[in-house]
Amino acid sequence: MTIRSTLGRVVAYAWLVFAGLNIIDLFTGITGDPDYSLMTISITFVLLLGCGIAYTIGLRPAIVGDEEALTIRNPLRDVRVPWAAIHKIEGTNAVTVRFTGPDGTDLETRAWVHQTSPRAQAKAEARAERQARKSEAPALDLRGRTPTGFAARQLNEMRDRHRPEPGSGAPGKAAAVKTDAPARGTVQWSLPAVASLVVPLVALVVLLIISMLD
Repeated sequence: MTIRSTLGRVVAYAWLVFAGLNIIDLFTGITGDPDYSLMTISITFVLLLGCGIAYTIGLRPAIVGDEEALTIRNPLRDVRVPWAAIHKIEGTNAVTVRFTGPDGTDLETRAWVHQTSPRAQAKAEARAERQARKSEAPALDLRGRTPTGFAARQLNEMRDRHRPEPGSGAPGKAAAVKTDAPARGTVQWSLPAVASLVVPLVALVVLLIISMLD
């Protein structure tokens, strides 16, 4: 299961196309004469910095659940947690996961995808409540009717299917491979994401220094 922001991806791809066309125009002169000045190079790196932001904010963030673990990709960091290491998954104004960290301590991470303000979350829950009353349906967990609540419910169902069943002679899929080491999550910086921001930013600083020295 993969959860992404459709709007974020559309905006990110739109910027990438816009930036790509402008960079091509700057150096090939589609709408005018090509220019290889310091200003043109600076504009190019500004566009590339925008591409880095589009990648980290629009394309990277995702919640991915597979047979072995849950992965939360935020703009600059990746969190991967085996199902057995997850203590709790909640969906309020963001999907939050409590888990056992690399050093054995309890950690909590918030997913970038589906983040909403508390006010927007309250409106979504009120809207879901009105719809439930109109349909005369039995009382439901209204948090499951909002995007974050629905995502949390799906992830909890996956966790229940794949984590070991305590006290059972038939462990779940997560216990298929026996190991003496306790299940722990990992938290890592994404080098491609960091590089997509740092490289054009450093280049812009260098170009600014060069322009000031001229």
